[in-house]
Amino acid sequence: MRFNPAWMRGWRLSVAWRYTLLAAAWLIVITVLHCSLNMHREDREVVRMGYMPVVTNLAAPLLDFVSREKGPYRFQAIKFASFAEMAESLRNGHIDAAFMIAPLAIVLRQQKENVRIVYIGNRHESTLVARKDLAIRTIDDLAGKTLAVPMRYSGHHLGILRAMEARGMSGAINIVEMNPPDMASALSSGALDAYFVGEPFAAQTVLSGDARVVNYVEDLWPHFICNLVIVKQDFIDKRPEAVTQLVQSAMRSGLWAEQHPDEAADIAARYWNQPPDLIRYALTTPKARIDYQRSVPQTSEIQLLADLMVQFKLIDRNDTTGLVEDRFAREADLKDIPDIGSILRLP
Repeated sequence: MRFNPAWMRGWRLSVAWRYTLLAAAWLIVITVLHCSLNMHREDREVVRMGYMPVVTNLAAPLLDFVSREKGPYRFQAIKFASFAEMAESLRNGHIDAAFMIAPLAIVLRQQKENVRIVYIGNRHESTLVARKDLAIRTIDDLAGKTLAVPMRYSGHHLGILRAMEARGMSGAINIVEMNPPDMASALSSGALDAYFVGEPFAAQTVLSGDARVVNYVEDLWPHFICNLVIVKQDFIDKRPEAVTQLVQSAMRSGLWAEQHPDEAADIAARYWNQPPDLIRYALTTPKARIDYQRSVPQTSEIQLLADLMVQFKLIDRNDTTGLVEDRFAREADLKDIPDIGSILRLP
């Protein structure tokens, strides 16, 4: 008698299906082998940094680049298309640190996320540009026009609201939210009249001839904070040395980039998928524009942002209690940075 149980009859496969399954299995084997042989195995502790490709976050690609082959930590830069997406990634523990637009950090804290500001990114790297064919030369000329900012909870939005109020033109400009990578094409196509954003996104339309500079941010708001770095308190509690190295290396990277803008632009271009000449222009025009020195977070500056957010009805409360943690930036060793390798202060 042949062994032919009833439950196996449904499992008889055609020759075609057998070949299909064999091919799928072979594909899986090849994929696993490819990953094991070609992917870099990281034995060091990894610090995952979320960032947007703007000059205020220049430290992210520089730290990723310099830590690939050396240092006790691998600083992995993960590029995002929006700050909202980055915030969710931090909430869910997919990244350890976020190069975050400043007012959004306040919102996260008030939403009970136990985040701390540990570092302020490069300052004076945002620009207000407008379509050249409209002959807009001042903020007053933007009345009735459409202007984009990165998001509702951004310093750029606060800056425009602040400037409009000072000129007695509150509500005169149609302000819309748009992800920074989309702004240049929207202006060039005529969908926008102007936009206010971190570089090099503003420089794109200036160099293409589609836009002219209306204001550099430092003319509207001296020491303006675009982005800063936030981490969760449990990351500080569990990995304080990693936070120390992150903040110190970020601060050192800015001081190095200040003296080596061409090399910094070449490195950033690889990560941002943007032309080196564009980034070089943003880093050096006007000359010595970018402020790399003010990296220590100040409670008074963050409180000012919260006060303005309440004033303009973006949030209900101005509470920033416990948001600023400045000790890592205050204690950073910023001596002896002769080359890019020295960004990492190795023993």
